[in-house]
Amino acid sequence: MTKILIIDKLHDAIFKMFDEVGIEYSYQPEISPAEVPNVIPSYDGLILRSKMKVGIDLLDLAPKLKFIARAGAGVDEIDASYLKRRNITLLNAPEGNMDAVGEHTIAMLLCLMNYLHIGNYEVRKKLWQREENRGHELSTRTVGIIGYGNMGQAFAKRLIGFGCKVLAYDNGKSNYGDEYAQEASLEEIQAQADVLSFHIPLNDHNKHLVSQDYLGGFKKPIYLLNLARGEVIPFSTIEWGLDNNKIIAAGLDVLENEKLHTLTEEQNRIFQKIVNDDRVIFTPHVGGWSFESYEKISTVLGRKIINLLQL
Repeated sequence: MTKILIIDKLHDAIFKMFDEVGIEYSYQPEISPAEVPNVIPSYDGLILRSKMKVGIDLLDLAPKLKFIARAGAGVDEIDASYLKRRNITLLNAPEGNMDAVGEHTIAMLLCLMNYLHIGNYEVRKKLWQREENRGHELSTRTVGIIGYGNMGQAFAKRLIGFGCKVLAYDNGKSNYGDEYAQEASLEEIQAQADVLSFHIPLNDHNKHLVSQDYLGGFKKPIYLLNLARGEVIPFSTIEWGLDNNKIIAAGLDVLENEKLHTLTEEQNRIFQKIVNDDRVIFTPHVGGWSFESYEKISTVLGRKIINLLQL
């Protein structure tokens, strides 16, 4: 019988699914990363969120392992290439939080275009400045989406009601244009976009993808949104874009280094600068982390595991 180790908190939905088909699991959400190597050898499957990186050292201690399942979308903390060599299946659940990401991206964009964060702060200070907080309409703009998987499509779907033009670029796909977005080259997006939103996984090709040259290739200043991975856009590029008026405003759900107490001296300098810039809004990597997505991620992942085990 397959035995699964679960080392992060999951919604009860997945346990009900496992119980119905007789999957044996050990739910240990309080286990520390240091303790996992001691127990992993006896398990056939591992489910986690973001508790720890999964690399060769841990995997070599798990001779029985048949699959690893990430309760979320990104798998950049898991050594996928080594899993492939070991013939270990890697599962994730982007379908579970794509709606949350789509809505969160819309929220950040509307906030920036309408100065909601500034207006809210000023009214609380008894400042009633209407002209200074006059907003912009999304219907007149062109939105460029980098990465047209589950997250990018969810964002595009929600843009339709605003009547704006939507262009999507995905270098891993072809013929992906649909009723929500027009397939485009990066050059076409650079020539036309007023808004640029990233929805790509982090890998060796995408790390620090957005450089000064990349951003400098855009014809117009842009609203920049990153709900992908922080390391796609380094702090230095964000600073340069703001200083040189290539970025009108930025909505950042992710940062190059999210462990803020470990920022390098240069990262901290830039961070302190941009946190005091009203053109930038932040959220703490919660774009895909809604109450609803918490349950949906577990349901999607449970279904994939059951299908994998052919139960």
